[in-house]
Amino acid sequence: MRKTSVLTVAAIISACTSAPYALRDMGSFHVGGRDVEITGKPVKEVVFTPGGVPAKVDLNGTYSVEAMYVQYFLPANRRGVVPLLMWHGGGLTGVTYETTPDGREGWLNFFVKQGWDVYNSDAVERGRAGWAMSPDIFKGEPVFLAKANPFERFRIGQSLGSWSSDPAQRKLMPNLQFPVEAYDNFVKQSVPRWTTTDDAIIRAYTALVDRVCPCIILFHSQAGQFGFKVAQARPDKVRALIAVEPAGIGDAKQAAVLKNIPTLVVYGDNIALDSRWPQIRKNGVDFVGEISKAGGRVEILDLPSAGMRGNSHMLMMDRNNLQVAALIQEWLAKQGLYR
Repeated sequence: MRKTSVLTVAAIISACTSAPYALRDMGSFHVGGRDVEITGKPVKEVVFTPGGVPAKVDLNGTYSVEAMYVQYFLPANRRGVVPLLMWHGGGLTGVTYETTPDGREGWLNFFVKQGWDVYNSDAVERGRAGWAMSPDIFKGEPVFLAKANPFERFRIGQSLGSWSSDPAQRKLMPNLQFPVEAYDNFVKQSVPRWTTTDDAIIRAYTALVDRVCPCIILFHSQAGQFGFKVAQARPDKVRALIAVEPAGIGDAKQAAVLKNIPTLVVYGDNIALDSRWPQIRKNGVDFVGEISKAGGRVEILDLPSAGMRGNSHMLMMDRNNLQVAALIQEWLAKQGLYR
């Protein structure tokens, strides 16, 4: 992707940050899910409140599970031709796109002010989507992340061994844009995740697309496979894909299904310095390369090549997050999706 005019980016950011919020509607809903029948469980007696009266709880019965939470913000001055859906990565929730850990505006705020109808999700088993019994319904055990894990995996620190409980001893990536002084606030967003619920997540996202699309899907990290696979299942409902450092991909044998969907892939900095990210990036670039071979329109936005250094994996939270969002906004406008 070519370098963008500094004046163009500055104008977009200025228009966003100076504008008030004016909404024609906002709200939330749950979508997707299924009913599951549980049998063979003992009846328990539970005291729900200290000093309360015990109640019998029969764990047998029908459970509604695997639905997803969606919150939407619809600007009064709608300029996006179709809604913009935001899908978060692993161990995270829709908070990814809200206020940054150090209190600046997030991408959700930015795109709403630009005039996009934005739908922000908590995927199955995350945040406000709710859980289900494990291992009866959610198979296996949830994965919990210690404070060091995102620091070392998300290119905030210099890979394994870069974390220290002493901030002065932490080894940061060069030119780091992530607001590391607010790292403690960031890890408070972490939620447990299962490695066995991908199919349920894809079903819920597909139900969301069926409900609100045609649309644009912006997805991050683990949601790479969800964004690409749902678009492959519903190519007629997706007008553009924005893959932000995708850690997963779609079905390579079906890449041609995406050839009529403009696709932007965004990567941050210091990838070559990490032990895992060179291969993760190669997987993503190879996959969208198959879309290109089929005649698709794919652009790769390499932020260092665009003059932006030091972006972490969480580039929607980095100090230059609005500059990155402005590049995405400009690309969307060039696709004819903004009026």
